[in-house]
Amino acid sequence: MFPFAERLKEERARLGMNQDAFAAAAGVQRRTQVNYERGERSPDCAYLEKIAAHGADVQYIVTGVRAIAPHDLAEGLKRYGDAWETLEMALEAAGRELSPAKKRKAADALYQASKAQMSMDKDKLTELILQLAA
Repeated sequence: MFPFAERLKEERARLGMNQDAFAAAAGVQRRTQVNYERGERSPDCAYLEKIAAHGADVQYIVTGVRAIAPHDLAEGLKRYGDAWETLEMALEAAGRELSPAKKRKAADALYQASKAQMSMDKDKLTELILQLAA
């Protein structure tokens, strides 16, 4: 099977749609959808626009690289900003300084920790920073 066809089928499944529903959403016949998913035909831009409007990640289908949703990007930027702010406050409270390279590594570690542990509060993050700065 062609990678495009595999990803198209994967996106349809991710959206919880069967071929009939996905074809209807895209404005094509079920047989056309089957042909796309088998790699026997390629869809046009109108098809891709319609499935995107129903939540399909067209960038992923075409390139194999997932798109970043605006909400996810904004959340990630806020989380990274919070990591830097917490790092600065903890270093100031501990009377410590880090080189820019170490500061970046510490901020990256805090960001990753905050992604993995959504409920981590600022006190826990501060404790982690002090461990990283030691």
